[in-house]
Amino acid sequence: MIEFGNDWDALLKDELKKDYYQKIRMILKSEYSSKTIYPDMYDIFNALKYTSYGDCKVVLLGQDPYHGEGQAHGLAFSVKPGIKTPPSLVNMYKELKEDIEGFYIPNNGHLTKWAKQGVLLLNTSLTVIANNANSHSSIGWQEFTDSIIKLLNKREKPMVFLLWGNNARRKKAFITNPAHLVLEAAHPSPLSAYNGFFGCRHFSKANDFLVKNNQLPIDWQIENI
Repeated sequence: MIEFGNDWDALLKDELKKDYYQKIRMILKSEYSSKTIYPDMYDIFNALKYTSYGDCKVVLLGQDPYHGEGQAHGLAFSVKPGIKTPPSLVNMYKELKEDIEGFYIPNNGHLTKWAKQGVLLLNTSLTVIANNANSHSSIGWQEFTDSIIKLLNKREKPMVFLLWGNNARRKKAFITNPAHLVLEAAHPSPLSAYNGFFGCRHFSKANDFLVKNNQLPIDWQIENI
C-alpha cells in the first residue's frame, strides 16, 4: 500500500481500494516493466508527500508530467536540478518578475521550495509515456485527482486554487466552498500565455488572500543553484 507520510494516508485510504485505482495499478505495473514511463515510480505521488492536506495553502494544477528524459519528478511544472527550465515555467517566472517585487528569474526549475510551503503542485494525470503527452490521461488518474480536489474543497481553512488552462479549469466544478479563492487564467504555455496568463497577477493575489486569512504568504522566489 502507498504511504504518503502525512494526513493524506487516512484521507485516501479508501480511494486506493476502489476498482478504478486497482485498474491504474495493473496498467502501471505492466507499462513500467515494458515502456519508459515518467516520473520514476517512486516519485509518482511526490506532490502529496511534500504537501499535506492540512498544510495546503495553494493548489496549482498542471496537466500531466513532462514527458522528456529526466524532467518529471512528481511535482507539476517542476523539473529536477540540472534540467533546463521548460517553456511554461519560464513564462511563470516572467509573470512572477512582473508581479512580485524583487523577484529574479532563477537558473533552475526545481520547485520543491514551493511544495514545502504548502503549494500543492498537482498534475491532473500523474504518469505519462515517454515522448507521448497525455498518454495516461484516460487510465483513471482524472478520477483520482478529482477525489483530491473534492477533499480539499471540504476543508474549512481557506486556500487558493490556481486553474490555468482548460484541463485545470474542468476541476472548478468540484470547488464549491465559498471559503476558498479560485483564480482562472490561460495556461502559461507559449501557445496560450498571451491569451490572459501574462498580467493575471495570480501570485500576488494568492498571497494577499492568504494574509487576509491569517496565513503566511508564499515566498515564490526559487534560489539559484
